[in-house]
Amino acid sequence: MTLFPLYLLSVPYRWAVQTRILFYTIGLLRTKRLPCPVISVGNITVGGTGKTPLVMLLARGLREGGITIAILSRGYKRKQSSDSLVSDGESLFLSPDEAGDEPYLMASVLKGVPVLVGQERFTTGRVALQRFGVSGLLLDDGYQHLQLHRDLNILLIDSNVGFGEDHLLPRGILREPLSHLQRADLFVLTKVGEPKACLSLERKLHEIHPRAQVFHSHYEPIGLISPKGESEDLQTLRGRKVLALSGIANPDYFSFLLKRCGMEIGKESIFPDHHFYTKRDLTCIEESSKGMDRIVTTEKDMLKLQRLGIGHLPMRALRIEMKIWQEKEFFKRIISLF
Repeated sequence: MTLFPLYLLSVPYRWAVQTRILFYTIGLLRTKRLPCPVISVGNITVGGTGKTPLVMLLARGLREGGITIAILSRGYKRKQSSDSLVSDGESLFLSPDEAGDEPYLMASVLKGVPVLVGQERFTTGRVALQRFGVSGLLLDDGYQHLQLHRDLNILLIDSNVGFGEDHLLPRGILREPLSHLQRADLFVLTKVGEPKACLSLERKLHEIHPRAQVFHSHYEPIGLISPKGESEDLQTLRGRKVLALSGIANPDYFSFLLKRCGMEIGKESIFPDHHFYTKRDLTCIEESSKGMDRIVTTEKDMLKLQRLGIGHLPMRALRIEMKIWQEKEFFKRIISLF
């Protein structure tokens, strides 16, 4: 009975989503093209599927291959700012609040890759082409951004969650009906442990979209970062008791990664995804960290906490990278666009 009101709300949501897609299909709404390859990374469910780590992996891989790239992001939950340039690849021009969590993280970590934010990614894409002369563009969270033509649609799916119970918002976790998977050119399953565990999910994907390739990936912890940006080996916290601090969509998976690194989770301090940290939050974090050897958080959260002054805290951020299992074949497909 409690699900029935959510089902009723999901019906007009479905109509709105399908009507929007139809309008683009028949030309009532217009898709604009830019004179360069555009690669979109997105998902069809709410919650974290690993879009930002994949965008960063793509940016690094293309740059290493001699292909210049700029990243275009919506800047989810950012404070309104007339400026769209987060980074020119060397210097940062916006704060985490002005840029948004993920764009600021990408701009902080990726060197030589301009990062721009804005609702109209056709406009920010033109700025990137005119100002930096890049060879291509990466759309962060771009699957639903139909205003801009893309040459490759990459769809990420959390292998542990799949599509929930296949229901649309607000009853379920789907942003769009499963039939809309057919807009994807390839799928990347994230957080994969054993390939056998993904067989039923892969069968569903092949039934809906038999032509799209399916790739597997996982997150690899590669080190720790201090508030000053200094690197530390993961072994320094093996067997140590830590406070797991996060404001992300999937805090359980973050704690799982810490345990996999050999850390003992003494306590967890969990905030909502995209949380705006306050001095009061910092006081609570300090209190919770008593008796812990370290506070370990995500890179995104530590960057957001920097403005509050965290130099006195025993805090470290876990640096992770996405690993594509079929990396050579994956990048062969990507580079073929250029």
